[in-house]
Amino acid sequence: MSRPLVRRAAAALGLALVATALTAAPASAAYGGQCGSGYREVNKTSISGGTVHLTYNNSNGRNCVVVARSNPGSAMDMDAALKRSDSASWQTDPGNFTEYAGPVYLDAAGQCVDWGGVIGGEWVVRTGTNCG
Repeated sequence: MSRPLVRRAAAALGLALVATALTAAPASAAYGGQCGSGYREVNKTSISGGTVHLTYNNSNGRNCVVVARSNPGSAMDMDAALKRSDSASWQTDPGNFTEYAGPVYLDAAGQCVDWGGVIGGEWVVRTGTNCG
């Protein structure tokens, strides 16, 4: 292979890798403080179109979940969900939202929680996390 051809091939491979890196990761929506004062993000997970944020307030022992869209726009089906792992009862906030679903609160100091959310038709749920 000649040097110019090797350089062009390397450049093309480099551009392909950059394009893959730019498109492979889902967009993340930053936590915007929707749960209120004293809550800090302790966990998060990506969902197509946004991020599900789990927060905790050390002073009152409450968890909070917010589902934030990466690109707010027209109202669409969304939900934020939270429960203690030893319970069957979910706290939810379903509806059509333009920016975020939630906040949903739960007293769960020292206990494992299950949490998640919906954007459009996609669900994501994390179980048995943030114990204690």
